[in-house]
Amino acid sequence: MTSPAAAPTPIAPGATVADVGEFGLIRLFSGRFEQGPRVFVGPGDDAAVLRAPKGHVVVSTDLLVEGRHFRRDWASAADVGRRAAAQNLSDVNAMGGRATALTVGLALPSDLPAQWVVDLADGIAEEAAAVGASVIGGDLTRGSEVVVAVTVLGECEVAPVLRSGARAGDVLAICGRQGWAAAGLAVLGRGFRSPRAVVEAYQRPRPPYDAGVLAAHAGATAMIDVSDGLVADVRHLAESSGVDVDVQTSAFAIEEPLRAVGAALGVDPVRFVLGGGEDHPLVATFPAGTVLPEGFRDIGTVSTAAGETGNVTVDGQAYEGEEGWSHF
Repeated sequence: MTSPAAAPTPIAPGATVADVGEFGLIRLFSGRFEQGPRVFVGPGDDAAVLRAPKGHVVVSTDLLVEGRHFRRDWASAADVGRRAAAQNLSDVNAMGGRATALTVGLALPSDLPAQWVVDLADGIAEEAAAVGASVIGGDLTRGSEVVVAVTVLGECEVAPVLRSGARAGDVLAICGRQGWAAAGLAVLGRGFRSPRAVVEAYQRPRPPYDAGVLAAHAGATAMIDVSDGLVADVRHLAESSGVDVDVQTSAFAIEEPLRAVGAALGVDPVRFVLGGGEDHPLVATFPAGTVLPEGFRDIGTVSTAAGETGNVTVDGQAYEGEEGWSHF
């Protein structure tokens, strides 16, 4: 049975994309499409999920736009390729699945060196190989700047883990490093290339690709990958689940490279952890008493929502800092 499209959302006269905002725009756009009988999870989670004769097919698409998501003087073509693949592979990971194939669409300036494109392909291939996935097709056109569009296909052995399953009493846990890429971006933005560890974290993220399947089998109730910012992405989980979440900063060991960047820039390095994205760790909720899968550590608690939608606090208080990346 086909699910009908949502009732059209009214738009204020003269409203721009920036006025509507990223997630408002997604709701306006995706609400126009009916969902067919094979759609198990449609727009609104880390990835879509399709019913298949045996299990579920997971699909997700992301874009990298030159000047918006990367600069060629900050990252090599191979690094851009690895980042483009990683952000898509991580979306499948966040559903408790495993990626199997990718397609790549490219818009390229006509004067771009051909070797840059070859190196980009090598980077995508290297990252895809980390999970045993292959690039199976794509498209190419001319553009005024480089645009890399990657679609990933994957599969779930068990029921996909959604953002909407967290319940009061669950624990919040994370797997993977967090805040390193944000510190690296801050360094590059000031014209520096050290500490090298954080610059490399920005250039070549290291998502915990085995963690999603482990979390699903361990009984994770909800899961999301941190691509935009820890507080921002945990807020998506809280709102989808209708719960409140409190993040405990004491659960994070602020390592020396982050402290060094914080000292050099005169900022609290905890802000890289709370507002930073692009490391692509997994955040998941588990029922209290669950033995957390290898690599996960407890970083917070889930409680009954005090308001109409879920909320996120930090150390029991409203968080006033930058929560994460905004596209508009």
